[in-house]
Amino acid sequence: MPIPAVPLGSRSEEIATTSDVIACIDRAEQITWLLPHARALAAALGRPITLLQVLEVEEPKPARPDPVEWDLRRHEARRALGDSIERADRLSPRPSIALSEGHAADAICRYSRAQADGLVVMGTTGQQGRRRRIGGTTHDVILHAPGPVLLVPFEASPPPNRYQRILVPLDGSCWAESVLTIAARLARTAGAEIVLAHVVPRPELTEIHPPEAEDIALQGLLIERNERAARNYLEGIRSRLAAMGLRVRVLSERAEDVRTGLGALIGREHVDLVVLSARGQGSKRHGDLPYGSVSAYLMTHSAAPLLILQSGQANGDPAGAGLHEEVRLPRASLA
Repeated sequence: MPIPAVPLGSRSEEIATTSDVIACIDRAEQITWLLPHARALAAALGRPITLLQVLEVEEPKPARPDPVEWDLRRHEARRALGDSIERADRLSPRPSIALSEGHAADAICRYSRAQADGLVVMGTTGQQGRRRRIGGTTHDVILHAPGPVLLVPFEASPPPNRYQRILVPLDGSCWAESVLTIAARLARTAGAEIVLAHVVPRPELTEIHPPEAEDIALQGLLIERNERAARNYLEGIRSRLAAMGLRVRVLSERAEDVRTGLGALIGREHVDLVVLSARGQGSKRHGDLPYGSVSAYLMTHSAAPLLILQSGQANGDPAGAGLHEEVRLPRASLA
């Protein structure tokens, strides 16, 4: 049964007791490439899907929405979305349709809160191998949505019926580790493999003059030390997840830069989904930033969909009971 739509600012919205997977559509043609990914995520989480379209208000906005004009716009938008779903997706269950009016990012975040902090699905545009565009609405939703956000590149391959390979980038920080609960939940439900990935960057040398032999040797020793530490770290997490019956593999490799190394690894491993924290080790130095340089890079370069969690979203997930104690992690949302 479709979720009733209400104008922005209406007091008639009710708070839901379960969270939806909310696929945000601003053009009907997005349904063909966004809805399959929303379906895969909803199936893994056991959640219903809602297609949300925000009817933007032209400025200057009147003090109160015209109820007749809103009703006409809503009827036409609902009809157009229903027709598009019929043409693009004949699977069951059919997603609900919800409409709102106002500034897109505000309306999406407000609707997400009303759906018990529902998970938001949004698309990014661009060409394969080129930097993608993250619009102002997407940027604001990532910053302010109460729950996780799934970013789906336009060129991302349609997902299989269920996830087969989920990649989790780890850098040793508690922020990066906090996503393991939801990654484990998705993998358990879908029977997917978890790939724990760590990239060891080449440490920089101050090069006023060409490096000498001992400088290069010292750099090599530091890389080897960091690789040993990374393997031990990843193996510890792998063994704890494997003890829970999950299929887990670890990847630790060298790269000149962590960001490009992860981007290449994601493409090479043909993963269905990347689950990552918006912030990582850099938060120790730049705690005031909403997300780190690695997350920012992958948002515009990853060939696979990204499920992004802000650090404040790692809290009490009853469905992940037991993982907190076994993996020593905060519990992610999406109970």
